[in-house]
Amino acid sequence: MIDWRNISSVFLDMDGTLLDLNFDNHFWLEFVPQRYAERHGLSLAEAKAELAPKFKETEGKLEWYCLDYWSDHLGLDIAGLKAEISGLITVLPHVTEFLEAVRKAGKRLVLVTNAHPKALNLKLERTCLHTFFDEVFSSHAFGFPKESPGFWQALSVKESFSTDRTLLVDDSLPVLRAAREFGIRHVVAVRKPDSRQPLKNIVEFDAIDDFRELMPPG
Repeated sequence: MIDWRNISSVFLDMDGTLLDLNFDNHFWLEFVPQRYAERHGLSLAEAKAELAPKFKETEGKLEWYCLDYWSDHLGLDIAGLKAEISGLITVLPHVTEFLEAVRKAGKRLVLVTNAHPKALNLKLERTCLHTFFDEVFSSHAFGFPKESPGFWQALSVKESFSTDRTLLVDDSLPVLRAAREFGIRHVVAVRKPDSRQPLKNIVEFDAIDDFRELMPPG
């Protein structure tokens, strides 16, 4: 799938690419509604019905990923709630082997995530994945989500890379589209971001079930 002789930089997403998206799906679809229901005297079904349009209207925007935004809007300590169930944060299969192989191959490893800094720090502390990376970037530092062309333009100012020699792996199709439009030549999707959900049918991009399919030679 990838000719590693033509790759200098490897950009990797975090949630749903390196980490099991089950944590975030459970957090936003079950745990937050449960706590919201308790706080506002609602049934779980009522809480989910009230929260669904709030979540929908922020999709693809930086606010969707901002823990402070949701703490203010929901009256909950979102960062604290994430920490409360942080034991559910897990690394997807074959991720660490891939990261070790990429480092051994001498490629520059960069984490590019939409995760809010509070969530990012919690997850890196929990998994120690930061030890593999040359640089870590949160979209919140740039004011644009990765779905926006503005993110990739801002990233190119902070991080020197050749679009022809960069590989991006991400589970978000809108993010992959934005990166491709910016000029990143090698973009790969993840078919199974959530270990408890079936494989996604992806035809628009090259896609992997897990990182064994991308492993550098040797």
